[in-house]
Amino acid sequence: MEYRIYHTIKEIVKHAEDTYGSCDAVRYKTGKDTIEAKTYRQIGKDSRHFSDAFEKLGQQGAHIALIGVTSYPWLVSYFGIVNGGSVAVPLDVALPAEELCELMRRADVTMLVVDDIRKDVVVAAKNTCPSLQYIVSMGKEPAEGCLSMKELLAQNAEDIRVENTESTRAENAKGTDTEKEIDPDALCTILFTSGTTGKSKGVMLTQRNLAENATCLDMKIEENAVILSVLPIHHAYCLSMDILKGFSVGSTICINDSLMRVARNIQLFRPQIMLMVPLMIESLAKKLEAAEGLPAEVVKEKVFGAQFHTIFSGGAYLNPDYIDLFARYGISVLQGYGMTECAPVIATTVAWNQKKDSVGQLLPNCEAKTVDGELWVRGSSVMQGYYKMPEETKTALKDGWLCTGDLGYVDEERFIYLTGRKKNLIITKNGENVSPEELENKLSSSRLVQEVLVREAKGVIEAEIYPDEEYAKKQGLEREEEVRVELQKLIDEYNQGAPAYKKIYSLIIREKEFEKTASRKIKRY
Repeated sequence: MEYRIYHTIKEIVKHAEDTYGSCDAVRYKTGKDTIEAKTYRQIGKDSRHFSDAFEKLGQQGAHIALIGVTSYPWLVSYFGIVNGGSVAVPLDVALPAEELCELMRRADVTMLVVDDIRKDVVVAAKNTCPSLQYIVSMGKEPAEGCLSMKELLAQNAEDIRVENTESTRAENAKGTDTEKEIDPDALCTILFTSGTTGKSKGVMLTQRNLAENATCLDMKIEENAVILSVLPIHHAYCLSMDILKGFSVGSTICINDSLMRVARNIQLFRPQIMLMVPLMIESLAKKLEAAEGLPAEVVKEKVFGAQFHTIFSGGAYLNPDYIDLFARYGISVLQGYGMTECAPVIATTVAWNQKKDSVGQLLPNCEAKTVDGELWVRGSSVMQGYYKMPEETKTALKDGWLCTGDLGYVDEERFIYLTGRKKNLIITKNGENVSPEELENKLSSSRLVQEVLVREAKGVIEAEIYPDEEYAKKQGLEREEEVRVELQKLIDEYNQGAPAYKKIYSLIIREKEFEKTASRKIKRY
């Protein structure tokens, strides 16, 4: 089948339903080892019914919040919202109720679709979100005062059945959701940045932003590939590359129900592809390293299954050594780079064209340049701006160019190389610029370092390290002082080859992990 670029999410869903109708679109667990599935035809039909329900409630074009874990009802809700001409506001299900209500107020939300696990949000929203007109529960037992998603879907299915008589079929067809035109440049999703610093911002993404970002590059993913989705569904990377990209090529999206059960769920769903952040890749790498000495094919079968072949990595820096490690087991690790403001992918690696030290090659719909060391990008994936934050929008967008805040450059073959974040730069007393990420990447190449944060403290560069306790014990380092000695040796080795202004003069050892954002990035401040 000829590869095609789509300009709206509705086009992607319609193509998937028409082309892969009877194939499984989504698989999910209903018990420890039991799986159920929904086809592309089912999700297409259910999402259309939900679009009709929003319209009948007067919510077409409204801002509708979506709070829940990755699930079939979440996907039906999202497609029902955006394919019906409304604006989806997916929010992090793990946030406190008070913070979720603040984000809903800031996004001018008039309707909330929520998972039963957050009944506390329902209570808080009723009290603190005066603009909220309806609350719909995705679960089987809606809280008091909530509409039932299941009942809304059933009611709209019945309405269509009754209306769709021979005498009215032609007339009704003109007004059905399938015939409604969707403007590719219409706002369809507001995603709040998790923010490693400062106040989160509502990124305004259009139909074109998301649809073209997901489909502008043919990555040669086989039709009907099985994908295990492990990242948070409200995160742009998961939404674009797991869901929209997956739907465009007829993939089967398997839902991971817990980060604690990733290894078990790999064995249950037998995926071919997974999208991960580096912390997850590092965790799986430990399993491979623990089995060193055994035949590669035996280890791969035990950890992933023989069918598994690709990991897409994004969200943070990945040590290139892991690419070589996984390659020994016949697994390609393809690194990418992006940000929510770019829907989110800016560059990605493909299996047939790689440069190990690069974060990837620019997507076909994107161009880049460097301005005073900072990477600027432009293209059809770039956001409209930040919702109701004109000053922040003006700072981020310059004549159509998105100022990424990342330090780096693009080479003549359109590969991107990053050196750090502009806002994280350490300015030393003698005026030298030091990128903390550069130092963190060097230190994290040691297996003893699980997490590290480099910063300026009292006029010197300081490294705060959370050691890998399991690895330390395997190396016979039982006492904290023994770990400190080894970490100091690591810093001393680094300092020997570093210029004076980049040397690390202070070491702090943490007893617990750093606090992180929903996308698993360390919060710096």
